[in-house]
Amino acid sequence: MEEQKQIRCAIYTRKSTDEGLEKEFNTLEAQREAGENFVMSMKHQGWVILPDHYDDGGFSGGNLKRPALKRLMADVEKGKVDMIVVYKIDRLTRSLLDFAQLVQTFEKNNCSFVSVTQHFNTCDSMGKLTLNILLSFAQFERELGAERVRDKIAASKKKGMWTGGPAPLGYDIKEKKLIINQEEAEVVKFTRPQRVML
Repeated sequence: MEEQKQIRCAIYTRKSTDEGLEKEFNTLEAQREAGENFVMSMKHQGWVILPDHYDDGGFSGGNLKRPALKRLMADVEKGKVDMIVVYKIDRLTRSLLDFAQLVQTFEKNNCSFVSVTQHFNTCDSMGKLTLNILLSFAQFERELGAERVRDKIAASKKKGMWTGGPAPLGYDIKEKKLIINQEEAEVVKFTRPQRVML
């Protein structure tokens, strides 16, 4: 009989503020305990808990600049983790764009993740479908953001506003508008190629 493959599970916990972390049983420990119980319930499928703790206390889910998350992602890239277990998806990230970035790293390194309380698991077909829907929304959000920036730049240009970069020779930037610099303007006029009449 073929030996069952072990699925190495890393439990990631996060709390936005460090308030209450000094308590004997804090929210990070509660999240970890829920994760451990979930992994133990999947023991029959070869799931095992990795001993490393990946706990970010006092860090926002709005970005990926978190020490424990960085350490976790480094371990994923080293091939040390098969499954990431979180209490809720928002413990991993609150940003769809960051979520898409994390998932790309997971997939590249044959790693899945599961949310204990939201029945979300990327190692089954329904979880992958849900994931693709979320990633489609992330792509839509990215494109919408780019469109808004383009529209804003176009509207600014119509109003004669300078939209960025160094001012061209012959101009100064004042209150987001190009103002002629008389001294430089003379240089521009002097160096402008003359039309040759044949």
